[in-house]
Amino acid sequence: AKTEHDKMLITICGEIRYTIPEELKKGSFVGNIAQDLGLDVRRLLAGRARIVTGDKNSEYLELIRDRGVLVVKKRIDREALCGQTTPCSIHFEIVLDNPIEFHRVTVEILDINDNPPVFPKHDVVLEISESALPGAMFVLFSAVDTDVGVNTLQSYSLQPADHFTIKVDSQPDGTKSVAMVLQKQLDREHSEQMSLTLTAVDGGNPQLSGKTKILVHILDSNDNPPVFSQPIYKTSISENAKNGSLLAVVSASDADKGSNAQVLYSITHNNDGMEKMFKVNKLTGEITLTGQLDYERLKHYQLNVQVSDGGGLINNAHLIIDVIDVNDNTPTIALMSSSDTVAENAIPGTIIAVLKVHDSDSGNNGRVVCSINDDVPFKITSSSNNFYSLQTDALLDREKNPEYNITITATDQGTAPLSKNLTFMLKVTDVNDNMPIFEQTAYEAFLTENNSPGLSILSLWARDADWKQNARVSYVLEESSVNGFSVSLYVSVNSESGVIQAVRSFDYEQIKDFQFCVKAQDGGTPSLSSNVTVKIIIQDQNDNAPQILYPVQTSSSLVAEMVPRSADVGYLVTKVVAVDVDSGQNAWLSYKLQKATDRALFEVGLQNGEIRTVRQVTDKDAVKQKLTVVVEDNGQPSRSATVNVNVVVADSFPEVLSEYPDFTDNKDYNDNLTLYLVLALAVVSFLFISCVVVIISVKIYRWRTFRNFHASNLPVIPYYSPRYADAGGTGTLQHVYNYEVCMTTDSRKSDCTFPSPLNQSVLIMDASSSETLRRAQREKDFLDEPVSSTMLSVIIGTGIIFFFLRLCSRFGFEFEQYYVVPVYTVTFHFGEFAYYWYQPFEKITRYTFKWFYNVIFHSCALTRGGDVDRWVDGVLRNKDLPFSLQLK
Repeated sequence: AKTEHDKMLITICGEIRYTIPEELKKGSFVGNIAQDLGLDVRRLLAGRARIVTGDKNSEYLELIRDRGVLVVKKRIDREALCGQTTPCSIHFEIVLDNPIEFHRVTVEILDINDNPPVFPKHDVVLEISESALPGAMFVLFSAVDTDVGVNTLQSYSLQPADHFTIKVDSQPDGTKSVAMVLQKQLDREHSEQMSLTLTAVDGGNPQLSGKTKILVHILDSNDNPPVFSQPIYKTSISENAKNGSLLAVVSASDADKGSNAQVLYSITHNNDGMEKMFKVNKLTGEITLTGQLDYERLKHYQLNVQVSDGGGLINNAHLIIDVIDVNDNTPTIALMSSSDTVAENAIPGTIIAVLKVHDSDSGNNGRVVCSINDDVPFKITSSSNNFYSLQTDALLDREKNPEYNITITATDQGTAPLSKNLTFMLKVTDVNDNMPIFEQTAYEAFLTENNSPGLSILSLWARDADWKQNARVSYVLEESSVNGFSVSLYVSVNSESGVIQAVRSFDYEQIKDFQFCVKAQDGGTPSLSSNVTVKIIIQDQNDNAPQILYPVQTSSSLVAEMVPRSADVGYLVTKVVAVDVDSGQNAWLSYKLQKATDRALFEVGLQNGEIRTVRQVTDKDAVKQKLTVVVEDNGQPSRSATVNVNVVVADSFPEVLSEYPDFTDNKDYNDNLTLYLVLALAVVSFLFISCVVVIISVKIYRWRTFRNFHASNLPVIPYYSPRYADAGGTGTLQHVYNYEVCMTTDSRKSDCTFPSPLNQSVLIMDASSSETLRRAQREKDFLDEPVSSTMLSVIIGTGIIFFFLRLCSRFGFEFEQYYVVPVYTVTFHFGEFAYYWYQPFEKITRYTFKWFYNVIFHSCALTRGGDVDRWVDGVLRNKDLPFSLQLK
């Protein structure tokens, strides 16, 4: 099989001819093939030059490729090889591969005189009547010389030649018949018999001869010889005629009477072996077949039929037999060049093999047509006389058919066609034309967290339809990132087995699932590959205990929830807030009251963690109550966390201080605290004075500008919003509303409420409430109002508190709510003053105001003991704090 680049053409060059004598010794030089064909010896070696012939004559000659010469391989006997056929030649082809070339060679075998004439019988007895007249002719057995040309039989001689001479006649088939002609009357009384020697001589150099003795018995007189009805008889017979088939009937008559008129028929042979092929009935003259005819061996036969009477007179006639050819030879197929493999990417028309067919029959019986079985993608075409090439007829696919059983049939065109089959196996060699294919379009696997590194997660498998190295699949992890890290830090894949293993232990709380690609590539050149997506889902384990968010347990401060003694049944004391970073049922939390100073007074919600009173608070109940709450998740096994909740049953803050005499003295304050407070107040005062100066300057500038353009003497009157009124009560701030900072007994979500009676935003102090600053008007309505002096005061005051608390926190100081109030009061009035003198503050965008609004209410929680740093981070970064505000 050849590819497109080395696709071969059949080249048949001219014929070269050599002439050698027969009987040469083995190894005798015949001719220089390389030189005569114009080929290089290296071409002979590379093309595997060889002798190809369709018959057994290849045993006589041999090609020596490394010398490029043709020599005798076996002694050649021309007579055995060709018989009487001339010229005698050996025909063969010199075949070379890559590309295929055919050089026809004819070696003619010259005859040498190596065979003498031979008579069929050593002794011949003739009976001749004495009455035979001179000129009577007596046919003798001809000598046979298997040589041809000048070396064959040339002449006869007879000794002694007193009574007879020799007459030689050439026959139509090229042979010579010999007869004795009576020259002198015989006399039986003088001699009853005579002995003669007949010598046959050929024309060779030196001449060879053969002899036979003729014994002549002289008989009594019989003067009329028998005469045939015709001198030449013709007949034809099929070569497949059976033994005993009648060929012809010859007849002769004799004018004599009695025994001299009785005729007998016989066949005189001039070729050796004739007696085995035919016979004649001596009495009837019927000639029948006794041997097997072969048209391909001999097409014509000529028999000499002799008739003799009882007196010894004879006569001759010829029977010419034409052999009719029948289709009795099957065609022969010879592979001149072939390959047992073909690449699957061979293009249509690629030559696989070259064949030579032959049929020894003649006519249509010898015309051969080749065909191929229909179930193979190949075709057979005739390239020249009796040469055929086997070619690919379509694209091959080794994965569908790795081999083909090809049967080539050679059929002749006879009436009853004969055929010959040649079957051989052709294997299709693999080409890497198939990529690996995964058994699934995508893979998904579940992996429980906290696995051990090296754990096998799942196994991938891809199939490649190719063969051997082209089908060897290896697996490669495609580079990608998971959470900003290379996927190879998470999983690995075995290049041989496709098993995916965990490189690290996974934490469900850090990563819940991820996906990546695995490439399967084969070992072909170039290699082919395919990708598949693998998704790993991490399954949660109950490996995290619940975390208490509220109440916060600190060692530096004591946090207590206040419950008024007037609290009813179901009063919400506080709410335990906890989270579990696990998922599913591992994150389902339940709350239980483990210990309590008075179990009959409080209960905790199983699902929501709310601590409520279960009965009416009485004067007998202790002021200080301590509760221990257990938070458990629903995992197997479950995990839990505990928190202590301090509850104070009191109606006012002084009562609380009386119960905790060391509440204000149990901290180790820094001696420089007073210094820092003074510095903070000085900074606030400086900012206040600076703002007053700037505002006055701007006001004067605008007043003058307004006066110049409008010539107006309108006085500048501070503007007071009509929506604010004094509601009365006691508070820290004194102007048009009351402000109160209170401890809440509810959850960490503080409620700041601004009541709005008669659709007016009025701040009131409700002494009977649970000391929580509440907001009555909706947040949207409040934010939609123009910026008032109160709002601006709160904003500026909160800002200054923020910097003050931040500064102190950096030096390790912690403050309770009463430290904030003085600073807050001063900065509040400072902001109020700035508002009345500088109206453009109303142009602050709603978005900015909302942010400061959030700062205000987080500050309320901060004053209750919250962590300053966490408060700052939450405000600046807009993150959820461990405490939140509930806006009602």
